Amino acid sequence: MIHADHYTYRVRWSGEDNGFLGTVAEFPALSWFAETSRDAFTGINKLVAEVLADMELSGETIPGPLSDRAYSGKFLVRIAPELHRNLAIEAAEQQVSLNRLISMRLAS
Repeated sequence: MIHADHYTYRVRWSGEDNGFLGTVAEFPALSWFAETSRDAFTGINKLVAEVLADMELSGETIPGPLSDRAYSGKFLVRIAPELHRNLAIEAAEQQVSLNRLISMRLAS
């Protein structure tokens, strides 16, 4: 059984609603609104636990937590040829590989 604590939660301020909104990446349709960030986190966590229990009882496929997935460190991104050229030139000028340049950019 997957525990609700393993999922990817985020609590953010909602100025529009004047309170905190708790969400979980693996269940984008779920959210929990509360007056405090702690209550928003507790609420969304409990809601996910309830949804997981319901899904298990009904035999539904439960999405795995993002934190439990293995990542290769590779992904393909298509960009305009001109941008590719400009990045390759910049990488050469900095004496780093194109991969290293892009990694540094993504990390910053």
